[in-house]
Amino acid sequence: MEEFQPVIVAFCCHYCAYTAADMAGSKRLHYPANVKIIRVPCTGKVSALHMMEALRKGADGVYVAGCLEGDCHFRTGNTRATKRVAYVKKLLDEIGIGGERVEMYAMSAGMGEVFARTASEFTEKIRRLGPNPARVGRDNPGCATAACS
Repeated sequence: MEEFQPVIVAFCCHYCAYTAADMAGSKRLHYPANVKIIRVPCTGKVSALHMMEALRKGADGVYVAGCLEGDCHFRTGNTRATKRVAYVKKLLDEIGIGGERVEMYAMSAGMGEVFARTASEFTEKIRRLGPNPARVGRDNPGCATAACS
């Protein structure tokens, strides 16, 4: 049987985390190809709905990666994102999907190694959790809603 390969969505701040991902690529640091990066102007623009919709549409895990605390280019965007991630984690725990499928990470533009390590560690964590039980689609045998057919 083939090992489960999770789909990970990473919402990355344009100024820090996305640049760290670019640096990881420039340094030829390896991280899982199943991490799909979505560049956002600021993590403060990532809403709870964005995270939930990524999970609904097939992501097995979602993380938001932004600037280090106190270094947000938009002053408080990363602190707003941290609160939203905490809210989504709590919500996922309450509905039985598991809040550990969502995380918030902070890094600076020069932290390519941290980006690669974070992507790898989060992917392994989600691999251990298994497929997202809330994913909608034909490939989800546990899905019993009309949206699955």
